[in-house]
Amino acid sequence: MSDPILLRVALDVPLAREFDYAAPVSLPAGSRVEVPFGPRRLAGIVTGPGEAGDFTPREAVPLADELPPLPADWLALVRFAAGYYACPFGQALFTALPPALRETRAFVPHADPVYRLTPAGRDIPPPTRAARQCALFAALQASDLPLSAARALHPQAARQLADWLATGRVETVERGAPALQTGPRPALTPEQDAALAALPESGFAPALLFGVTGSGKTELYLRRIEATLAAGRQALVLVPEINLTPQLEARFRARFPATPMAILTSHQPDRARSEAWVSAWQGRARLVIGTRLAVFTPLPDLGLIVVDEEHDASFKQQDGLRYSARDLAVWRAHQASVPVILGSATPSLESWQHARDGRYRLIELTRRATGASLPEVRLIDIRRLPLEDGLSPPARQALVGARQRGEISMVFVNRRGYAPALACADCGWIAGCPHCAVKLVLHLRERRLRCHHCGHNEAIPLACPDCGNPDIKPLGQGTQRIEAALHQLLPGSRIRRIDRDTVSHRDAWDDIYREVHAGEVDVLVGTQMLAKGHDFPALSTVVALNVDGGLYSPDFRASEMLFAQLLQVAGRAGRAGIPGTVWVQTQLPEHPLYQALVRHDYPGFAASLLQERQETGFPPFCHQFVLRADAPQRSDAMEFLQQISTTLPLIDGVTVFDPMPATLTRLEGRERAELLVQADRRPPLRAMLAALSEYAPALAKPFGRHLRWSIDVDPCGL
Repeated sequence: MSDPILLRVALDVPLAREFDYAAPVSLPAGSRVEVPFGPRRLAGIVTGPGEAGDFTPREAVPLADELPPLPADWLALVRFAAGYYACPFGQALFTALPPALRETRAFVPHADPVYRLTPAGRDIPPPTRAARQCALFAALQASDLPLSAARALHPQAARQLADWLATGRVETVERGAPALQTGPRPALTPEQDAALAALPESGFAPALLFGVTGSGKTELYLRRIEATLAAGRQALVLVPEINLTPQLEARFRARFPATPMAILTSHQPDRARSEAWVSAWQGRARLVIGTRLAVFTPLPDLGLIVVDEEHDASFKQQDGLRYSARDLAVWRAHQASVPVILGSATPSLESWQHARDGRYRLIELTRRATGASLPEVRLIDIRRLPLEDGLSPPARQALVGARQRGEISMVFVNRRGYAPALACADCGWIAGCPHCAVKLVLHLRERRLRCHHCGHNEAIPLACPDCGNPDIKPLGQGTQRIEAALHQLLPGSRIRRIDRDTVSHRDAWDDIYREVHAGEVDVLVGTQMLAKGHDFPALSTVVALNVDGGLYSPDFRASEMLFAQLLQVAGRAGRAGIPGTVWVQTQLPEHPLYQALVRHDYPGFAASLLQERQETGFPPFCHQFVLRADAPQRSDAMEFLQQISTTLPLIDGVTVFDPMPATLTRLEGRERAELLVQADRRPPLRAMLAALSEYAPALAKPFGRHLRWSIDVDPCGL
C-alpha cells in the first residue's frame, strides 16, 4: 500500500502552527480544502507538503471551487503580515480572505454579464425619479456595463436589468477587453504639473504627496491611475473610511466609465464583497477601491498603489490581525516593484520622518487647485465668554451670518448623542456603564442612556438613584444637543446631523452628498466623520467645539491627531471661491498647536513634535509593541503581565516598561492592563517579540480561560 499524500494545512484557529492531513491527490499551495478538526469540520488552506509522523493523518477533502489556488505572492503577503504582527498564520489567512472563501462550501462566482442599451432603449426617455435607476441608466449611456459594476450603483441592479432586458431596453453583449476610456480631465495648475512629473511612474518608489486641503491630490491620483490602466496594469486605491468611498467611486467612474471596478469594504454584503474580491483576483476588475481590508486583495497585474489620507488611524486594525494597511501597502509595493503614493494634507509623523530621511520622495502642493485661498482660522477664547448650549457669542454670530448670506456652515463636535454625561447636581452622581469604565451617553430622542463601547443601554432615570434628587441634568454637548440648539438659533434652516447614529450605511452618504450639492442643506453638524476628506463646495463657515480635550490625553500621539483633525475640518471651508472662515472655541488660545493651526503650518508643527519625540524617545525614533491582557479581575491581568516582564530575557537596546492599567481600565466587564516594550532598532525588538511568543502561552495557562492576551505591534494608541 502506497504512503498517503500529506498536505500541510493552515486553519482559522488561535494556534501558532499548521496541521498535516492526508489527501487523495496532491494539491498545490493555496488550494482550499475541508478538514476535520476535533468534532468540527473547517475550511483550510494548503500551504505545502506535509511530513510523516507517528500519527494517523485524517483526510482533507478538496473543495470543488471553480477557482485556481490562491497565488503565491498573496500567500507571501499574508505570511509576512502574520509574522510581523505576531498573529497565527491560519488566523491571518482567514482574516485576509473574503467571507465566502472562509466557508467549507465550494465557491462558484456568479456570472458577470455585460449589458448595453439597445437602440430602442436609447430612444426611451431616461428615468427621472429613482436616484439609483438614474445612476444605472447614466452608466449605461456612457458605456457597456458589467453586472458587478451595476451592483455598485444599485443594490437591486440584477432585477432592474432583468426588467429592462425583458422590455428590450438593454441587451447582453460578449465581454471583451475594454479599451481605456476617460472622461473629461480638468487642466492642471503649474504646481500640479510639476508634482505629476515628480510622481514615480514605475518601480518601487514611495512618494509622500503632501498637499493642502483642496490642492488637487485626487486629480493626480487619477492621472497616475490612467497611465497604469493604459499600460494594462491594475491599480489599488485605499481609503480610510467607507464614507469616502461613494464620493471617490463616483469621481473614478466618471473618469473611467468603461473600466471594470471593484469596491471592497467591510459594510458590503458577504456575497458582493466576495464577488468583487474574486473579480480583482481573476484580473477582471482593473481598478480596486477599498478600505483597509482591500490591501489583501490579490491582483495579478498590480501596477500602482494609492493610499489616500495616509495619516488616518483607521488604517490600523484594532483586533485579531492588528495590521496597518498603509504599512502593508508599502511592503506590498516593494515586493511587486511598483510605485506607491501616500497622500495627505496632514501626513503621519512616521511618513513625514521617512520623507525627511530620504526614504520617501516628498512632493508638495502648497496651493488650492481652484485658486481659492485657505480659510482664515480664528480662535475664540471662551475663558470669559458665556456659552449657550456650548456655543459662544462669536460662534453664534458667525453661523447666523453665514445663514443670512445663503452659505453652508458646519459645526464640528466630536461627541455623538445629546450629552456625554447625565449627573446629579446635589450628590455628584454620574450615570456610568455597569460593564465599562466610562460614562453613559444621553440620547434624548430615544430617551435612553447608551454606552458607546459595549452597547449597553438603559432608560433615563426619573431621579438620582443615589439621593433621589429629581434634578438630574445633562453635562456637555453632543451632536444631538448642538443640532437642537441650531434649530433654535437658525429657525427654518435645513440641518443635517452626521454621526454614526445617522450615517450607518452607504446609502445615507449618497443622500447627504446629493442634498448638499443640490443646495438642500444649510448647516451640517457632526463628528470626525466630517473631517474625512469630503468636498462640500459651497461651505464657507466652520465652527469647532470642545476640542481642548485632546491636549490632556495621556496618549503621546494625541496632539498629532488633534492637529490633523482640526486642519482637516478647517479644510472643508472656502473651496468654491467663497472665502472660508474657521472658528475654534478654546480655553488655551496661546497653545502652540492652535497657533500653528492659525498659520496652516503643518511642517512647523510637525518639526516641533518630532523634536519632542526625539528627545523623549518615542516613535518614529523608536519601535514598540504592546502586550495587552484582560480578565474579570484586574489582579490577574496585572500578575500575568508582571510574570511576563520578569521572565523576558535582557536584550541590549530593549526597554520593558512596568505593567500598567489600560487607559480604559474596564471594557465589557473585563479589567484591562498592558505592558509596553520599546527599542531603538527593529532587530532587537523582533528578538524580544519572539521570546514573548514563546513564553506567554505557558505563563497564561495557570490563569485558565478567563485570561485573554494579545500583542499589538506598532500600536497607534497607548
